[in-house]
Amino acid sequence: MLSPSKAVSAEELVRETIASIPALNPAWHERAVLRLNSLTKPLGSLGRLEEIAARLVAIREEEFPDCANKVIFTLAADHGVTEEGVSAYPKAVTRQMVLNLLSGGAAINVLCRQFGIEAVVVDIGVDGDTDELDGLVRMKVRRGTNNMAIGPAMTRAEACRALQAGIALSQRAERDAKKVVGTGEMGIGNTTAASAVAAVLGGKPVAEVTGKGTGLDDAALNRKINVIERTLRVNQPNVSDPIDVLSRVGGLEIAGLAGLALGAAARRIPVVIDGFISTAAAAIAVAIEPRVKGFLFASHRSTEPGHDVLLKFIGLQPFLELDMRLGEGTGAALAMPLLEASAKLLKEMATFSSAGVSESL
Repeated sequence: MLSPSKAVSAEELVRETIASIPALNPAWHERAVLRLNSLTKPLGSLGRLEEIAARLVAIREEEFPDCANKVIFTLAADHGVTEEGVSAYPKAVTRQMVLNLLSGGAAINVLCRQFGIEAVVVDIGVDGDTDELDGLVRMKVRRGTNNMAIGPAMTRAEACRALQAGIALSQRAERDAKKVVGTGEMGIGNTTAASAVAAVLGGKPVAEVTGKGTGLDDAALNRKINVIERTLRVNQPNVSDPIDVLSRVGGLEIAGLAGLALGAAARRIPVVIDGFISTAAAAIAVAIEPRVKGFLFASHRSTEPGHDVLLKFIGLQPFLELDMRLGEGTGAALAMPLLEASAKLLKEMATFSSAGVSESL
């Protein structure tokens, strides 16, 4: 694996990763369904838990997949478009929240402790010095993106380096024997980038995919919509080239999480995606390689209007409806136990035959 700090062959590595993503074998799915149908319950009575279990079997190509060892990667990055007044918070909050994440005081930390999930914080593009911060994974591509309202957010080479960083995180997960990966993010201004991605990939007007983010009032929301519309006019992202979309109107954390999804799929590791920004990253990954969809699980539906557009673009139905819009990986943390529970039900429930229970007529 090449270092994410090297730009020379980043796009080549991305291409190699894409080429190694397998298609799910329906025979493994059918094998899981047969097992599920033999368990001591009415057919289909565990609902979507059965869907999860069958897909886990197909992803891992194991009769009884293990989902106990879990990790959530929370990628932090800044956005130059905050210069346009699109957020209720200043850019400095990104670094401040990184400190909070590292000290264990954020919502994601609480949920990861509750559910036995490792929480990993990654600096992929914080606009500030983080060298002195203990426990931080440093994969900084650059100090935040450019102001995309006046030009591309980053170069194509930088977007590929961020994708490469995400692929390296999937390698780390494999090395640490992680069985499930979750995606999270932190970055002031990133709902603006995610809304731009949703407008391009979903083919929707900007006003339909743009929400209040961190709590904008109506006047600030209208300004945010105008900024995104200007961004799309200035940059003209090519919808047929997802990396071009990413480089022109995306974010470094979005690119990193897209790379994580690609790399995890190549390693047969299921990915639980969080909210709006994480789903924008997943949508980029699916646009790059549609086979990635089979490895993704949507944790919840955010209150951000663009989230539903992106979920429909990918073709995923989320598990939870909790009116959340925090990010960090919080939705992924809440949904990960559903994967573990599904795998345990598949393995540990008795069959009609083993329990001596009569099947339906």
